[in-house]
Amino acid sequence: MRINLKSKKVLAGGVAAITVLSGGAAYAYWTAGGSGAGTAATAAATTPLTVNQSTAVTPMYPGLAAQTLSGTFGNTNSGPIYVTSVTASIASVTKADQPVVGCAAADYTLAGATMAVGTEVPAGAAMGAWTGATIQFKNTVANQDACKGATVNLSYVVA
Repeated sequence: MRINLKSKKVLAGGVAAITVLSGGAAYAYWTAGGSGAGTAATAAATTPLTVNQSTAVTPMYPGLAAQTLSGTFGNTNSGPIYVTSVTASIASVTKADQPVVGCAAADYTLAGATMAVGTEVPAGAAMGAWTGATIQFKNTVANQDACKGATVNLSYVVA
């Protein structure tokens, strides 16, 4: 069978025209510039953490070994708060909520008072942990009867 040269040209032109038309429609697009704006907010303030002592210190007496202090935090913020350390101190020594004459913070040894924490404390009650300080009643050669029944009030500061 013989194909006419003129038919080949018409067929080739039709295929080329269909390819160009369909290809041109697939790659057509519009361009435009534009701009916009948005906002993001950060928390305005944080609430201080609460330091909770979880160990119950047994009544101290001369010669008793040092007792370890440890605890947790209360974080009422909506997100975690980073804590570097907790420092313990003896705030006062009292009997029936009154200062004790003849018994003071100097009658006790608070060792390792600054405890490294180095972590984020998640939001919530009784979160995170701290430990390491110890407290002990000093055993001296003097009469220490004034300290009988005294309460040692501890204070904790978060850094």
